[in-house]
Amino acid sequence: MSEIAEIAPITIVDGDGLRRITLVDAKRRNALSMRMMTALTEAIAAAGADPAVRVVIVAAEGPAFSAGHDLKELTAARADADRGRGFFTTTMRTCANLMLSIVRCPKPVIAEVAGVATAAGCQLVASCDLAVAAEGASFATPGVHIGLFCSTPMVALSRNLSRKHAMEMLLTGAPVSAAEAARLGLVNRVVAREALTAETETLARAIASKSPLTLKIGKEAFYAQAEMGLADAYELTARVMVENMLIRDAEEGISAFVEKRTPVWEGR
Repeated sequence: MSEIAEIAPITIVDGDGLRRITLVDAKRRNALSMRMMTALTEAIAAAGADPAVRVVIVAAEGPAFSAGHDLKELTAARADADRGRGFFTTTMRTCANLMLSIVRCPKPVIAEVAGVATAAGCQLVASCDLAVAAEGASFATPGVHIGLFCSTPMVALSRNLSRKHAMEMLLTGAPVSAAEAARLGLVNRVVAREALTAETETLARAIASKSPLTLKIGKEAFYAQAEMGLADAYELTARVMVENMLIRDAEEGISAFVEKRTPVWEGR
């Protein structure tokens, strides 16, 4: 891969249809400061709009994938006349927009987790479509330890785990190992640290080989139907299947399968 841009506190690297967005504020444990969240949201939006990008990988330097919100930044805002209410509100809205930008990105987004992901950092992992973790990674929503329940991380967490498993993480704040996170459904697979990048990119390239328009249609439908009742979900996905059948890539893919050849995707 060749580096194409740098937007502190992240770096962006492109190659083979993959865009790697790396959190590089390791000294602050890649905390989701306003600066970090803004940079990430902009980077996700840019990746979604770039036709050369097929899959997005979100990774991090240092021992922490992300330690969550920047508590020093939040504490400093208590000196404001409103005791920080305005800044706290802006922070939580910015965080929600970041997580929604990942879900709404037309490209699949994979979290590559080498270290610790806590609180909103765990939320970031849970918000990605897929996640690959190193054996030494761990996950936690430890807000209860400091009197601050992880209410916003709860949204993404509870959409990945069963209710009881999510509640246990939220109520105890106890860390979960990578292996346990895979068992609970928070991550897809766990690999040795030295194989993490290669494994993530192998997964990403497998996805990138598919029709980009089909992936966009499928991802959008997946999250839409997940919030619906059963009958409405089938009604929606039936309409989506019909529209999907009518795109050029579906016609090409089915013809290629019948003719036993490799499809040529046009993204239309």
